[in-house]
Amino acid sequence: MAFRWAVMGAVGWAILAPLAALLIGAAPATAEQKPASTPAAAPKPAQIDRNGVLILIRTTLLALHQANETGNYTVLRDLSAPGFRDANTSARLAEIFASQRNAKLDLSGVAVLDPQLTLLPQIESNGMLRMAGFFPSVPTQVNFELLFAPVEGRWRVFGIGVNLGSSTPVAPAPDPAPPPPAAATKPAPGPQQKPK
Repeated sequence: MAFRWAVMGAVGWAILAPLAALLIGAAPATAEQKPASTPAAAPKPAQIDRNGVLILIRTTLLALHQANETGNYTVLRDLSAPGFRDANTSARLAEIFASQRNAKLDLSGVAVLDPQLTLLPQIESNGMLRMAGFFPSVPTQVNFELLFAPVEGRWRVFGIGVNLGSSTPVAPAPDPAPPPPAAATKPAPGPQQKPK
């Protein structure tokens, strides 16, 4: 199952399937745009404690879970940052998360399981808080990536990415076996000659 994203960027809402395509808040470069004279600042670690991280992750994913359960995305939308709200109607969020809702994706375990972070909370160059990780469970795990915007001294949802993955380690596919070496051919023995 691919990640489904609901986000607000500089150009408007977008659904981003591959996680690697996440460049929030930046519009694609066009011929009219001049390159910035200074490179974008590297992300820096966020000054947020473990409890704050757990609250953000759990409340966001439980709001998504409840929205998927009821088909009503109004509360999820209302809890989000203004740019997210402006770009995503409740109906649009229902479309974005329809496959998860139809698959009856159960996110209730996030209430009691501890997330394992794969990307520690960091502040992006645009001032947004970004984190990613998973909730280990059997037989599948819940993978997530979240983006929050600062709004009136609080972090508000700006992007949500959730999918299911395998909870068991997967070994890389073996390299194809090389063909066996060709057998050395010996000349066929000819008639034996008697020594003279």
